[in-house]
Amino acid sequence: MTSSEPDTGRETLDWTRFGAATRQLAKSVADDGYRPDLILAIARGGLFVAGALGYALSVKNIYVMNVEYYTGVDERLPLPVVLPPVPDLVDLESASVLVADDVADTGHTLALVHELCKGKVADVRAAVLYEKPRSVISSRYVWARTDRWIAFPWSSEPPVVGTGAADGAEQHATTPGGARRTGCHPPGTNSR
Repeated sequence: MTSSEPDTGRETLDWTRFGAATRQLAKSVADDGYRPDLILAIARGGLFVAGALGYALSVKNIYVMNVEYYTGVDERLPLPVVLPPVPDLVDLESASVLVADDVADTGHTLALVHELCKGKVADVRAAVLYEKPRSVISSRYVWARTDRWIAFPWSSEPPVVGTGAADGAEQHATTPGGARRTGCHPPGTNSR
């Protein structure tokens, strides 16, 4: 199911394989009899997965949650941080929610989102393209398991706008407390 670049030790997913992977992931959800009322995408990598799953599972209701954890290649904050706006889960007590993300690396992001949903929705399950052995949470639906760093098609090329790497400018992000951080999400990095 997966291919690797032996010289880099990275798992590589291109757009063609992404299409096949998300279709297989959707099939595993459908074959399990799970019919989510909505899909909750964890931005940014989960946006692509959620969109593809939404089409394949005929789910039009897609929510987005922004969670920051990784700040570089194998560099992360002490804990994942939910960034505004936070989805309003009011009146969803009877809803079945499928959380979609690109990778469960440490699993801390998925664990945080699962805890935020718990008690507010009827059922919450996770679907990821990749799950790593060190993940603290087991996703219900997984396309592939790997312990390699993953090069995704949406983050393997540098951004087309200044990011600091190519033009000397620094990339900035603001934490929920208002502090500025630099060097966030360099090109080719995972988001979880």
